Amino acid sequence: MNSLATEKSRTSSFLKHAPIAFGDCRWTEGFWAEKLRNCEQTMLPYMGELLCGDVGHALNNFKIAAGLKVGEHKGMFWHDGDFYKWLEAATYVYAQNGDERLIDQVNEHIAIIAQAQEPDGYLQTQIQLRPNVDRYENRKYHEMYNTGHLLIAACVHHKVTGRNNFLDIAIRHADLLYTIFHPETKQFGRFGFNQTQIMGLVELYRSTHDKKYLRLAERFINRRGTFEVVHHPVTEGYPIGDMVQERTPIREADEAVGHAVLALYYYAGAADVFAETGEQALGDALDRLWANVTEKKMYVTGAVGQTHYGASTNRDKIEEGFIDAYMMPNMTAYNETCANLCNAMFSYRMLGIRGEAKYADVIELVMYNSGLSGISASGKEYFYANPLRMVDGARSYNDHESATETPEREPYLECFCCPPNLVRTIAKVSGWAYSQTENGIAVNLYGGNQLDTKLADGSRLALDQETAYPWEGRVKLTVTTCKATPFEIKLRIPGWAAGTKVSLNGVEVKEEAIAGNYLIVNRLWNFGDVILIDMPLDIKLIGGHPRIEEVRNQVAIQRGPMIYCLESPDLPAETSILDVYLPAGQKLKPEHRPDLLGGLTTISGTVKLREHPTDKMYHTTGKPAWKTVSTSFLPYYAWSNRGKSEMTVWLPVLWD
Repeated sequence: MNSLATEKSRTSSFLKHAPIAFGDCRWTEGFWAEKLRNCEQTMLPYMGELLCGDVGHALNNFKIAAGLKVGEHKGMFWHDGDFYKWLEAATYVYAQNGDERLIDQVNEHIAIIAQAQEPDGYLQTQIQLRPNVDRYENRKYHEMYNTGHLLIAACVHHKVTGRNNFLDIAIRHADLLYTIFHPETKQFGRFGFNQTQIMGLVELYRSTHDKKYLRLAERFINRRGTFEVVHHPVTEGYPIGDMVQERTPIREADEAVGHAVLALYYYAGAADVFAETGEQALGDALDRLWANVTEKKMYVTGAVGQTHYGASTNRDKIEEGFIDAYMMPNMTAYNETCANLCNAMFSYRMLGIRGEAKYADVIELVMYNSGLSGISASGKEYFYANPLRMVDGARSYNDHESATETPEREPYLECFCCPPNLVRTIAKVSGWAYSQTENGIAVNLYGGNQLDTKLADGSRLALDQETAYPWEGRVKLTVTTCKATPFEIKLRIPGWAAGTKVSLNGVEVKEEAIAGNYLIVNRLWNFGDVILIDMPLDIKLIGGHPRIEEVRNQVAIQRGPMIYCLESPDLPAETSILDVYLPAGQKLKPEHRPDLLGGLTTISGTVKLREHPTDKMYHTTGKPAWKTVSTSFLPYYAWSNRGKSEMTVWLPVLWD
């Protein structure tokens, strides 16, 4: 077990659920073990070929800045951050497989990054390789975004390996940032933009215990909403106001606005600061913002960021972000993969500071649905945007070249922020499965794994978890090592899992298993104690709030944490997804298909196809003609793996 990570968790004074040391939980079998294996064997090396070669060009940018190669910067302004995320993912994989060749490769890249760093600590290849652009001239160059991912990746590398080579780069860079941005100057007062630097600074504080990094993180939070919202030289070329969280101070905010990724990284950073300071006004704001995101602006798949272009409720121009409550288009839903993952990251931090099961419910919803939909079953093709309906390959937006308009996943996206974000999340999700509590452990996510960790008092705890979750609802937890005094095991009962039964050593526990809560069993545990959790995986039809016009008289299908969709390969040829209706009274049946896309559970049933009389925009209509066909529904994350197809999550329903 990594003692450095345990020390880090003790630094955070205001966490009810503290992180376990990374590597203490290892997937052994089932869904996440298979995803991690795919990550290790395919996702990570394939992405490395892209980013370290001439296609992605990210490593080349550092080589050129280091004087090791001749050329010019290629890629988006935030491409350094993409590379840091890949290095972070590689470090997480190394922590679990111990492959020295992998960490040697990472350290070789770090040596190149060190050579690219300026003597005063500055490190931004998109600026260093543009002779006519000054440092911190314009926030559109994403210097803060790259900084955040540099600091995070360096801290992860330090915790996992115990080495300082990457951390030293981060410290020099953060010290320069403190010199420039901690003073209260008009020039830099509005510079915070895509603010991963806040999370990065808090992580650096946790790794070094130097409070100046925490003070600077607070400074970036406190400046938002304190300057007049007008164009300024540092803002030219990009929307202002709500787009970048600068119209309203966060402690006064009650609505998620603007670019979804910018917003959620900012909220996650603020949650990290709260974990260290416990400031009530900041915590209250985070509660309001999380509720607004998840209760009024989140899709049934856990996705966020309803539109590509639009306006906030304050009528500021926004891109890739939040619009009005309950305005949830399906075909034009943007739902950037990064935004969906950020929703899980924000919820993970809220789980830490509040300790409530609803936050883990959102993490699970994202990870099984709108997060994984961003990558193909092979691990080599990607989606930037994740709509809930695709008709004839049509999307109504076009940006970042090939990144968003394609009806199929692509092997490389010019805007490459999402793929490494998803791969690093898959690589680290085992670290979210459990949390330390004051006197025990919380089980947040289910999957076949082995846990070998230390509780807050330093005592050792080891558990074996056996399950075929999410395809089956039965989970077996066996205590294999524990202390000789009582402690608690908190079991998350998912919000969808009403009727869950829990037994201990064959006897039903007296504590009630309430859906959407943790069931707490506090006792003197013994070697060999067995907890059985039996969650009913009923197939449910999900409706939407009446104010969501786009899903009126429609339903989605859910089984356990999975949202299902209907895809055209499972319909007769030439059938439009728009002419399909779901008869409500039928018995839908699950069927596990080990042969399909790596193994998954589909749902079989019937649908009715409506004869479509005309292509006119409006027309008179009479009683429709119906054709009944048998079909199967696919987990949403797995769509677009069988060629170009139409797809829908929501179906108009025919009630008995």
